[in-house]
Amino acid sequence: METLRRQVLVTGVFLTTILAALTSAVATAQQISAEDAVDQYIGGLLERMAEIQPLYESDSAAYFSAVEEELTEFVDFREVARGVMAKYGQGPNGASGEQLDRFAVVFRSSLIEFYGSALAEYGGVEYEILESREQDRAANVRMAVLGDDGNRIDIQYAMFLNNEDVWMLRNLYVEGVNLRRQYYSRFDSLMKRNDFDIDRVIDLWQIEE
Repeated sequence: METLRRQVLVTGVFLTTILAALTSAVATAQQISAEDAVDQYIGGLLERMAEIQPLYESDSAAYFSAVEEELTEFVDFREVARGVMAKYGQGPNGASGEQLDRFAVVFRSSLIEFYGSALAEYGGVEYEILESREQDRAANVRMAVLGDDGNRIDIQYAMFLNNEDVWMLRNLYVEGVNLRRQYYSRFDSLMKRNDFDIDRVIDLWQIEE
């Protein structure tokens, strides 16, 4: 009887500890600001890029795999893909969930290749967060980035809190240019040139990179 009581007590303490840890993790996620999330991510990304940059020439597969791992922690590719599809991803005649998932995979691949190459060629940078505005579960974080060549670039991160209360990127503005809108223009053009066939456009997306 005493052994059973001890086992029940130990189990209760174990479950209580797990519950407390989970509660603490959720609270921590909710407490961190979008500005802090961007700051931590960009700082970590630049450190990681310095480590893997030599792989760009010697082992490109390993390099882009590392880039994908880093970006996946910060970018909600499905949410970005939904924004790129815009009106074509909505309503009864819009993309199905399966088509959205498929486009997110293709779009993710093209983004990783493009930005991975850009990061490898751009070199080290310094950055400064200029301002941050949060409202409900969305935020905009504006940053100034200084490249090796001395050029200053203004970047704005459009963030949102996902279902796990983690800040993720849904859009990016570079020098005032809305990148999601730029990609939408391309998607819209492909749709018009291919009789509004979403599957065909998804197939063509990477071919026309």
